[in-house]
Amino acid sequence: MDGSQATHHLSTWLDQFGAALAANDRQAVLSLFNDDCYWRDLLAFSWNLHTAEGKPAVAAMLDATLEQARPSGFAPSGETATADGVVEGWFDFETQAARCKAHLRLRGGKAWTLLTSMEELKGFEEKKGRNRVFGAEHGIHRNRKTWLERRQEEEAALGRERQPYCLIVGAGQGGLALGARLKRLGVPTILVEALERPGDSWRRRYKSLCLHDPVWYDHMPYLPFPGDWPVYTPKDKMADWLESYARIMELDVWTSTACRQASFDAGSGTWTVEVVRDGTPVTLHPRQLVLATGMSGLPNQPDFPGMQRFGGEQYHSSRYRSSEAYRGRKCVVIGSNNSAHDICADLWENGADVTMVQRSSTHVASSDALFRHGTSKLYSEAALERGITTDKADLLNASVPYGLLPELLRPVTAAIRADDADLLRRLEKVGFLLDFGDDESGLFLKYMRRGSGYYIDVGASELIANGDIKLKSGVGIREITQSGVLLADGTELPADLIVYATGYGSMNGWAGKLISQEVADKVGKVWGLGSGTTKDPGPWEGEPRNMWKPTRQEALWFHGGNLHQSRHYSQYLALQLKARMEGLPTPVFGMPEVHHLS
Repeated sequence: MDGSQATHHLSTWLDQFGAALAANDRQAVLSLFNDDCYWRDLLAFSWNLHTAEGKPAVAAMLDATLEQARPSGFAPSGETATADGVVEGWFDFETQAARCKAHLRLRGGKAWTLLTSMEELKGFEEKKGRNRVFGAEHGIHRNRKTWLERRQEEEAALGRERQPYCLIVGAGQGGLALGARLKRLGVPTILVEALERPGDSWRRRYKSLCLHDPVWYDHMPYLPFPGDWPVYTPKDKMADWLESYARIMELDVWTSTACRQASFDAGSGTWTVEVVRDGTPVTLHPRQLVLATGMSGLPNQPDFPGMQRFGGEQYHSSRYRSSEAYRGRKCVVIGSNNSAHDICADLWENGADVTMVQRSSTHVASSDALFRHGTSKLYSEAALERGITTDKADLLNASVPYGLLPELLRPVTAAIRADDADLLRRLEKVGFLLDFGDDESGLFLKYMRRGSGYYIDVGASELIANGDIKLKSGVGIREITQSGVLLADGTELPADLIVYATGYGSMNGWAGKLISQEVADKVGKVWGLGSGTTKDPGPWEGEPRNMWKPTRQEALWFHGGNLHQSRHYSQYLALQLKARMEGLPTPVFGMPEVHHLS
């Protein structure tokens, strides 16, 4: 099938789809879908991040949302392509509330996957392009206030004379990305950050840390990295970028501000949030509260017998800063995922005697192979040369429903595994326990299902394979002794330092700490898809639990993930918050039941 035939097929389908929706003819709509279809909706119909899988689920979503959405104006946009009998292309449309974009894949002339994405609210568009503010105040005026003076007055008033509509806890990449989008939408927002400067969450980590994802994947909203930015960003460079970003985007960030307690009054629809800013207690009353603390919760602090009698230093990996004090000393790192590998490598580089204790298997993929067979397809210089901008890449990435990913990622994982075969063979030879996901689907789904269990190799695997980093694998911890770690097999590892790289809990742990355990349980587990795989218990939900969308606690939201997710999904969270601020109807479809508390 050539391009013109593909375009004809897509246009014909789209005409029929628009006519069936306008006629409120559910059966005609369903006749345009395959039985094994997926419709992923990002706010446009559902005011939710929701995937309808199969015709009955599509029918249920339409029954609940069509009257409110009132879609219209369906028109093809961009190029149409075909491969392996699948036609795919783009179209634009509108709902009663918003302008939207969609991506469609046709198989056998019927919809196989459909993505519908809200792009902007009608009447509440961002002030950009032709709508940008003028800036200058031409003419001669007495007592004129400069841009800086007006900005300083706004900063001084917000949180005192004028309450923020939204309060974001955390000013890392997630909080800053959302803050920038809300600023562009005119939503009064304060970000509170416990550390002294934006970016300190990166700046304070061990000095050798670099991002494991490439630059094309990591842009912040509105302000992409310069063309000469390193492919893999060093952590201090990232920290400085985030600090500059907050200043350039004129975000209201309260640094050195600890959030102590929050409570919600359902009657008034208002939060009471107690913070301490530079040692001074302040009470804020936002309408919306966003926990932007990453994709993880509180550190999983282990409780091994004997920890209280250990004579050296011991702490969770979240507190690890530098290896310089451990040259020539014995160090044990308990854990075998990203942080454990990075810390082991950092200690080894500074001359420490390092042993990794691996208690369960780990998925390892080299950074080069992962980029070559995975990320580079949408996020790379070559992708840009093919016309795939960051925004387009984000939507293409989102257009693949989670339910299809295992099938699609198994061959990708196999290709990465083939490229890494020699390294993986040598790791197994020294006893390193490998896995490739419960269903061989690889790293990305491990990340989406459990947020752990993998290492993107940037060099530490070679150190393990050649014995520079010592390894004890497949064995548990019996106890911590005064001088080291006693393993379940009777081996004792002498240690001056023990680092517990034991991961983090669910993000609702922050809700439990800041609000109440009752609210944390009401919300339930955050992150994971319900895949029924290790550390991701079912039932299947088809979307990340409680992320970037309404939760069971009114006016409480969770935002985070990697830089790509922080960038892309901040758009949808910002639109939801803006719609609520403006009093627009936002009937939420597809709110899942809470099956797991943490």
